[in-house]
Amino acid sequence: MKMESLPPQAAPERRSSRFPAIAVALLLIGTFVTIGVSRLQGPAQEATAEPARKIRQLRFIDQPDGSVAAIDASNGELVQRFEGEQGFLRGTLRAMARQRRVNGVGATEPFELILHADGRLTLHDPATGTKIALESFGSSNVGVFARLLG
Repeated sequence: MKMESLPPQAAPERRSSRFPAIAVALLLIGTFVTIGVSRLQGPAQEATAEPARKIRQLRFIDQPDGSVAAIDASNGELVQRFEGEQGFLRGTLRAMARQRRVNGVGATEPFELILHADGRLTLHDPATGTKIALESFGSSNVGVFARLLG
């Protein structure tokens, strides 16, 4: 019995087996070029660059009874006292306080509660540059901070 040898593979099949590797390499190169160009152009314009309708500077102070006092920074008056769990408010303030600790900023600087012309609400920490777009967390959570605008 004589065995026949198989013919050598055709060249086009070899090229097609390299196609996925070449495509992945080109995709990676394109990604790195895009990232490099965007970094050279600088930071993108923020959506919050529009004029604000209202800004209120507030300090948030933990009270001995466990509540949180929101104080108007311009006149020292109590705006509102938050008692009980207040999960969203406390979580938001903890995130801002953490950024202050990382940046070595004390608690004396007020936060800015900003109502934008389009109705969005942002909590901004001028001391660290941190901004939280409150509308991202739903209308009931925005309402917690919206009451502080007066």
